[in-house]
Parts: sequence; structure tokens; C-alpha cells
Amino acid sequence: MSNFESEFARLAQILADLRAPNGCPWDREQTHASLRPYLLEESAEVLEAIERGDARNLCEELGDLVLQVVFHAQIAQENGDFTLEDVLRGINEKLVRRHPHVFGETSVSDAGEVLTNWDAIKKQEKAARGEAPKGILDGVSGELSALSGALKISKTAAKIGFEWPDEESVWEKVREEEAEFRAARAESSEREAEEFGDLLFTLVNVARWRKIHPETALRDVNAKFRARFSHMESEANRRGWDLETLSPAQWEQLWTAAKNRLAGGVTFVSLD
Repeated sequence: MSNFESEFARLAQILADLRAPNGCPWDREQTHASLRPYLLEESAEVLEAIERGDARNLCEELGDLVLQVVFHAQIAQENGDFTLEDVLRGINEKLVRRHPHVFGETSVSDAGEVLTNWDAIKKQEKAARGEAPKGILDGVSGELSALSGALKISKTAAKIGFEWPDEESVWEKVREEEAEFRAARAESSEREAEEFGDLLFTLVNVARWRKIHPETALRDVNAKFRARFSHMESEANRRGWDLETLSPAQWEQLWTAAKNRLAGGVTFVSLD
């Protein structure tokens, strides 16, 4: 057994011991449902480590995420549903099936063709299992964040032809939605919120056309703003300024100083 196999088997055994009758009370009472918040939390911490470029922390956070996978597999095994071996075998076989250009005789010209083949093979797999065709958007998880969900919905609809003819048409829709949002302010807060949602959804499609992942782009901008605001706070304290009593001119001074001190663009993640 290799070191990798040994460590993986050790993790699986540790989870089994924690869930045993004489194991940890907290671990024993967990269920698939009770662990949901931790899966989301660990995924977010992996993303944060990636954004910081912190390899050491990424290693640790990936371990925490793998723990969640093994934890769920252990619970499933106890319930007689499936085992960790089933999980690993399933993903291994799926990767081989869906990459015939690597493990078979199929040829592809680019990444776009890879995705087309992936979707076709996925449909074949479902048909072979006797799964009835679902609605086009039924496969989009409701657990995705709003931005990621909007992107997934838009990409799925575009795949079957529900798409703007060109990028300029998307921008025209943005301008249309902006006008409707402005007009809605004179109607009601509910109407205004609805039109704002329409505007956001259309902007997600702009990002899709520009091959920018909107969720990642906004996370990067959030991180940039936090860094700049933290610098502003420190600079204000250094100058003896009270943040809550600053004038617009003082805020502008602090913001400009922060931008100059922390100059640098945001690295957006492409959808390719």
C-alpha cells in the first residue's frame, strides 16, 4: 500500500472510530443534514485560501474539505446506502467515461468540444439508468449562490439556443433593465427589487459573454475593498481622525491613499 493509500485508509478508519459506540458523542450524533453548514463553511475557506495564494493554508483547508466527504461516506455506510469505496469508484469511472479523448479513441479540437461531449455522455448515462428526462433547468442546484445560480441557469439555457445574437444585444438589455429599474423607484419597493434583480441577472450574462465568473469577480472586488478600507481605517487612526465624523474630502483623501498604496488589478477567473 502506498503512503497515499495508507493515509486515506487511516482517515476513513478515524471517522469510523469517531462514529463507533465508544467514539465521540458529537461525531456520533451528526447526520447528512446536520453537516451541511460545515460543508459550505469548509468550501468557503478553501476558496479564501486560493484567493490569498496561501499554499500552506490551502493544504490544510483541502484536508478539512476531504474530511467532510469521508464523514458523509461513513454515515452512508452505516445507513447501508453506499461506501467510500463506492464514491471513489464512481468518480473514477465517470472521469474515464467522460474523457474519451484521453482514455479512448475520440478526438477533440478544443475545450468547447470537450464540454459538448461531456454533456452528450451525461445524457447517455442518464438514459442508460432509465432516468426520465427532466426540465432543462432542473439540474441547476438551488444551493448555489445567487450569482453562481444565475450563471448556471444562463449557460444551460444558452446551450439549447436561448441566447442573444451578439454581445451588444446583451448590453442593450442592460440599458433596458437599468431604465426599468430607475422607473420602478416611483412605483413600489417590491417592484424596484424585482427590476434590480432583472438588472443583476442581465449583468451576469455580460460576465458570461466576457468569460468572467461573476461570483469570483465579486469575491475578488470584496477582498480588494476590504483591504483598501482597512488601510483607510489605519491611516485615519494614524492621523487622529474619527471615521464617523470625516468630511467627504477627508474620505476622498483616505480612499486615494489606499488605492495608491494597494495599487494592483484584480485577477478574474475565466470561464474557459
